Amino acid sequence: MDKTNILVLASHTEILGTILRLINKNESWNGVGVSTASEALSAFQEAQFDLVLLGVGVDDATESSLRADFQKFNSDAICIRHFGGGSGLLYSEIQHALAGNLDH
Repeated sequence: MDKTNILVLASHTEILGTILRLINKNESWNGVGVSTASEALSAFQEAQFDLVLLGVGVDDATESSLRADFQKFNSDAICIRHFGGGSGLLYSEIQHALAGNLDH
């Protein structure tokens, strides 16, 4: 079974580590973390991601720019915001996005 590849962008190192730890606990998911928009774009160009999770430190202008760039490389990729709230909320956000219940 192929894993769902999830790219996580968050500028706060500890929060990024926590999100990745939680994502990678799920045997169906593979999380890769970056802390800058340029790293996110590079990672997205180099690997196939099913979902991009935008976390702490991503402003609206950066989000808009990244979404446009991600669409150029993989129009099927889903891009969502994560504002925190614990592991249950994180899992729910990811599962709903992957099921097609959230806007990209």
